Amino acid sequence: MKRSLSLFLTLVFTLALAACGVPAGQTSSNPATDGDPSVSAPPEVSSQPETSSENSGKILIAYFSATNNTEGIANHLESILDADLYEIVPETPYTSDDLNYNDSNSRSSQEQNDPNARPAISGSVDNMEQYDVIFLGYPIWWGDAPRIIDTFLESYDFNGKTIAPFCTSASSPLGSSATKLQDLTDSATWLEGQQFSGGASSSDVQSWVDSLDWT
Repeated sequence: MKRSLSLFLTLVFTLALAACGVPAGQTSSNPATDGDPSVSAPPEVSSQPETSSENSGKILIAYFSATNNTEGIANHLESILDADLYEIVPETPYTSDDLNYNDSNSRSSQEQNDPNARPAISGSVDNMEQYDVIFLGYPIWWGDAPRIIDTFLESYDFNGKTIAPFCTSASSPLGSSATKLQDLTDSATWLEGQQFSGGASSSDVQSWVDSLDWT
């Protein structure tokens, strides 16, 4: 009698589970997602923070090169820094006679002996205000920067800008040339300059750039 009652109750329980749609031996899980391909789980939220690129400002390489030596250094800088290049071109080009250091009456000799000389420049920098850092290159003439560099510095507003001077010379160092130029732009920040030989390599220029604290 008890065995028959037990079998009867088991049969009733099994029929009740079938009527509810749940197979015997299984339990129902999350009703919102289980077995329904049209319902997806909530998207995962990334824990990675958003990053933004820091704009360090545009760089200009401005240079004067009477015999192409300074131009070579400027070209190295252009490749290293991926910067804009501007050649300071005199309105009246210098001839070989103009550059005769042994002639006290040559054009370059007379200009260097006159602190007020300001050789005219052909053209100008477009939108100088967009540049934050200027690499300024020139040859050394009689221990100083050519007077045309004075013309360049007096032609723009360098307030808040950073200037890194470089020069080319067979033997003369940068010396006081950059210090004298600073007096023309007392609102700018000047970095330590560097003297290069005309045949300096790209790695030489890279070493100087790496030593600068300008970022």
